[in-house]
Amino acid sequence: MVNATERDTSLIFRTLHNSARVFRNKVAKEVIEIERKPGGAEFSEVAPLVSGARGKLVYENGDPDHGIWTAGQIVGLIKDIPTCEVLVKRIVQEAEDTIRGRLEGMIVSEAKL
Repeated sequence: MVNATERDTSLIFRTLHNSARVFRNKVAKEVIEIERKPGGAEFSEVAPLVSGARGKLVYENGDPDHGIWTAGQIVGLIKDIPTCEVLVKRIVQEAEDTIRGRLEGMIVSEAKL
């Protein structure tokens, strides 16, 4: 995830009228190829590839190519995996910086009047 960009996702199940955005990996590409066959595909043809049990193993074993896993384009904004403590401190700091910047902007605007 850390090395991904917003372009590292794919839509699957489009031909089955049940689109899902997943991380573009080996399994997602295989599903897309099956869906592209002339005449379309039946869900039963991709079911073994997209089973929940298989996807669960992606998280348990850490192998991102073992199954499909849901990922939005936001995956491209992930730059690191901080601890909860670090994440909360970042959120608070960003909020304080935003508030400070807006207040300073208001003060400068008032001074010009």
